[in-house]
Amino acid sequence: MTLHAASREALSFAETRLDGVLGDAGADPSAVGEELLSVVDLLTREIGLRRAVSDGSSDPEARKQLVATLLRDKLSAPALSVLEAVVGERWSNPRELVDGLEHLGFSALLAGAEKAGKLDAVEDELFQFARILESTPELEGALSDRTAPTEAKRGLARQLVADKVDPITKVLIEQAVVRPRGRSVAHGVDRLVELAAGRSDRAVARVTSATELTDEQRDRLAGQLERLFERPIALHVALDRSLGAGLVVRVGDEVIDGSAAGRLEALRRQLAG
Repeated sequence: MTLHAASREALSFAETRLDGVLGDAGADPSAVGEELLSVVDLLTREIGLRRAVSDGSSDPEARKQLVATLLRDKLSAPALSVLEAVVGERWSNPRELVDGLEHLGFSALLAGAEKAGKLDAVEDELFQFARILESTPELEGALSDRTAPTEAKRGLARQLVADKVDPITKVLIEQAVVRPRGRSVAHGVDRLVELAAGRSDRAVARVTSATELTDEQRDRLAGQLERLFERPIALHVALDRSLGAGLVVRVGDEVIDGSAAGRLEALRRQLAG
């Protein structure tokens, strides 16, 4: 997510409000997250409302009153408090306000997963879904098609995950489908994987292996990567037998290719040069 200076300050303020709201003993982070994402859907559909709540030249209190009047009966007090914090700040443009609100919704959902002790499971489910999309171009194309009706794509996403994933994972995937950003839906889901890992200050290592890795091999690889990158690592492994042997590791923009296919490709490049 790319934000200009004013939007970064606005998001920082709203994140503080969100942390305070979720810190209350009776707060349900997952419910707050779903409510905030429902407002993202509303603002995405309603251009006039989106412009009104992001108009930095208007009175901040008037903007807060507007959302309170419209949504008081539809949102819980915690979610409305966060939304008022969002619209009360100055954002660089309407799109960045909606992006910031979406980020807050994601953060609340992941906080809910963390509170329930299932953050790692949600993170891995997101990773595996992104790999399915990468390996199935026609499916990725259907979900990324900007001309297709939003509800049709949402329905397809629900059909794909059904009851196979945690409800929080399902909501996150649906949002990545209906508001795709970046190069593909898979790319957007991978951003959610990074956001989940970031809650414990871990870097995501995307590992593609030619063979299944044992628990011992995974632990050893994670330890090696942590020493190399000098930070905790969230290790996610996908199987790809076309590699022939070995594995490929991606951490951010860094790629470590120890596969047979990678070595053959490197040799071909050398011979061609």
